[in-house]
Amino acid sequence: MPLEWVEFIVLALSFFVVAFLYSSAGFGGGSSYLALLALAIPSFFVIRSTALVCNLVVVTGSCFLFYKAGHLKLKTFLPFIVASIPMAFFGAVFRLEEHIFFIILGVTLVLAALALTIQTFNLKPDFQLIRYPRWFSYGIGGGVGFLSGLVGIGGGIFLAPILNYMKWAKPISIAALASFFILVNSISGIVGLVASGTFQIFWPELVLLVVAVGIGGQLGVRLTLIKVSPKGLRVFTAFLVFFVGVRVLLSNGLQLNFF
Repeated sequence: MPLEWVEFIVLALSFFVVAFLYSSAGFGGGSSYLALLALAIPSFFVIRSTALVCNLVVVTGSCFLFYKAGHLKLKTFLPFIVASIPMAFFGAVFRLEEHIFFIILGVTLVLAALALTIQTFNLKPDFQLIRYPRWFSYGIGGGVGFLSGLVGIGGGIFLAPILNYMKWAKPISIAALASFFILVNSISGIVGLVASGTFQIFWPELVLLVVAVGIGGQLGVRLTLIKVSPKGLRVFTAFLVFFVGVRVLLSNGLQLNFF
């Protein structure tokens, strides 16, 4: 095991908090899992693989609850999914040098933090929905899907702020789409990692992380369904992701040891 037990328990508790916060917005938490793992584990193969597995666990439960509540509409979501699945696979198969991976990861985490902050403050209860051409859905889905597979996240944290800003649908529908988007991209990304021989996890310690994110994710998505939004906690999480993203970019990617 790459960590001492005390460190690993702290990591598992952190994963629980991340899953709780992110699932409340329809996300899986992949960006923050990457951030936490990048600080604790040197192997970026293990980092990508573990983040995708935890993503998959969280959003599987979220999708089930969104479906039961009638918010998961496959016909409407299909264009995003059709474009994202192959692109997430290609992104995962694409082999990166370690420092390049950490540069992309650092930039991605910074953007994810900014996106989460913007989404949190820009959501308004009453607004006029805008209809977009079908190619818009395919283009957004494919682009976000490729980035998802490349760095090992589901992509919902990018997709949801874009669609909310574009007023594509109501926030609860976008949260359901984000969960389903993350689900299929996480599966596609894992398949891509397996196909490229880079799927690596630390077993059996992964079981504790899976349990932590499973419980946290269920609690978070239930808050969404009863229309409770922990805005302050999500902003705090975004700040932490931003800080760690900068640290990963400078220390792991550019190898500048400022902090």
